[in-house]
Amino acid sequence: MPRRVTLTDRQREALFHLPFDQGDLLRHYTLSDEDLGHIRQRRRAHNRFGFALQLCVLRYPGRVLTPGELIPAQVSDFIAAQLGLSRDDLLLYAAREETRHEPARRHHHLLEHHETRGGRGQTRRGRHHHPA
Repeated sequence: MPRRVTLTDRQREALFHLPFDQGDLLRHYTLSDEDLGHIRQRRRAHNRFGFALQLCVLRYPGRVLTPGELIPAQVSDFIAAQLGLSRDDLLLYAAREETRHEPARRHHHLLEHHETRGGRGQTRRGRHHHPA
């Protein structure tokens, strides 16, 4: 049986933190036309913003947002700019606990669909992810 490795807090932070420098944001959080099509299906601005944010975080660093997690201003501003929204539009999404923790399978489905159509299927370690 493989031995489990316990990460230190510092290692965990390095592995799962959200990007905040411009190069990483461009590389990991630029939304495609297909992404924007899925995002625009949400009626309200805060739902579009939240959906886009969850989609980006699921892709990199490959996790979902945790309850009460603080989103760096650089991340929210970068995503908001692509959607024609403001950082304030995220506040209502964050306040609605049931919306924020909507089942992640919708995001997983979109991620798998994106990868099978030649999208950026990179995992956080830079290898291509191929769903089983």
